[in-house]
Amino acid sequence: MTSPRTTLSLVDTDPAELAVDAIVIGVHSQTTEQEAGSPAGALLLASGAESIAAAFDGKLTATLALLGATGGAGEVIKLATLGTITAPVVAAVGLGPEPSGAAPAPETLRRAAGAAVRALAGASRVALALPLPDDADAPAALRAVAEGALLGGYRFAGYKTRPQPARREPVAEVLVAVPDAGEATARAEVTRALAVTGAVLTSRDWVNTAPNELRPPAFADAVAAAAREAGLGVEVLDEAALREGGYGGIVAVGQGSEAPPRLVKLTYTPEGGGSGKRVALVGKGITFDTGGISIKPAQGMWEMKSDMAGAAAVGAAMLAVAALKPSVAVTGYLPMAENMPSGTSYRPGDVISMYSGKKVEVLNTDAEGRMILADAIARACEDGTDYLFETSTLTGGQVIALGKRIAGVMGTPQLCERVRTAGEATGEPAWPMPLPDDVRKGMDSEVADISQVNAVMDRAGHMLQGGVFLREFVTDDVAWAHIDIAGPGYHAGEPTGYWTKGGTGVPVRTLLHLIDDVAANG
Repeated sequence: MTSPRTTLSLVDTDPAELAVDAIVIGVHSQTTEQEAGSPAGALLLASGAESIAAAFDGKLTATLALLGATGGAGEVIKLATLGTITAPVVAAVGLGPEPSGAAPAPETLRRAAGAAVRALAGASRVALALPLPDDADAPAALRAVAEGALLGGYRFAGYKTRPQPARREPVAEVLVAVPDAGEATARAEVTRALAVTGAVLTSRDWVNTAPNELRPPAFADAVAAAAREAGLGVEVLDEAALREGGYGGIVAVGQGSEAPPRLVKLTYTPEGGGSGKRVALVGKGITFDTGGISIKPAQGMWEMKSDMAGAAAVGAAMLAVAALKPSVAVTGYLPMAENMPSGTSYRPGDVISMYSGKKVEVLNTDAEGRMILADAIARACEDGTDYLFETSTLTGGQVIALGKRIAGVMGTPQLCERVRTAGEATGEPAWPMPLPDDVRKGMDSEVADISQVNAVMDRAGHMLQGGVFLREFVTDDVAWAHIDIAGPGYHAGEPTGYWTKGGTGVPVRTLLHLIDDVAANG
């Protein structure tokens, strides 16, 4: 299922003369120092909307303030223009306090563009006249505005059979006002933004699809079809091939469901071999997680359709890789299974022979993600890679420790720091976490090479237990990072910024930033 997509292009026409349904401008809230010399309740107009303010005879910000505008970040206030400018509506989006001597941060612009485009649902054509710097920071700012607009305009197609009178359609077309619409760097940023956000929205669509429609075989088919159309190499291992190949972790988790497991491998090879470096992406694809025999509570279990967000992100990122063509080889591994309780389910106490040859004692069937990921990680290392990035909605401990917006990162310290930097640049924050020796010691097993969870610490250090387990399956010559997105992979609350309710597409943009980083810097 593909949801409608918003289109985006650049324009260098005077914003006051644009023939659009609405035009978006930015406004800042005042600091205490500014308020001392300004009229009570006045706002500060952000750059980019000077001609619109002139058309209102300097009364635009005062009028917006009378309507309740404060300039708070993400706030959107609409004003009918009554023929003052060509567009019938001005939408003022808050950018927070004006930065001292600088343009707003890219993430501020990204969230503002997303909030404004979402608030203007029902309009067909919208223009953005947001502040863009004219220095070296201009490309990053334009990229942020474009990404925010395209992501904020997303709405999952859904399954409603009757028309919804109050449901306004997402904005169909966005124009971004720039000084020179033909400038090569600006056009390149838009091209990239379209590819990147297209991947994010594909990931969101997969996560938001009902779990009865996206069981492992169907998910594998959807990813494979999209990848082949994009020109990627595709290999799909079905349940028979997984058993024959020794993928014990994937087989064990998937054997409780009538919908059998899969492993999808996607391959991109740059022309001429590129930089010679190789990147592996691994994503957890549990299409639904009941917890298996160690069954979860019923409350909130419906959100477990998102337990394949890691695989969705990896599969979608590979589609963007095919379009962007970085000078580094990239391979994606998507292990898929449905964790169900039945007479054929794997059990606590089972000992599983993994793809790497290690024996794992199962203590909790709800720690299933690490089982399928371990097999995929071992396969990726066997195939050969220099850098391995794995992402998964792995542990509730990530949410407890870092909340719903910040991913936890574990692995090779230098690579974890690169993930943190990439997350900061893309607006997908991540924070490095340790892999303590005492956590590993508690995972010693009397009957196998390692226990699946730490029986001694139980839930203590739960996020770290997942990272410690996965480390066992990474070969010593591979730099790796595990990105736990249990919180940021799915947004259950009200829409905010460029996040809508449901799948977020995190960390597609981080992965693509990291691939560019490896291509440029090794």
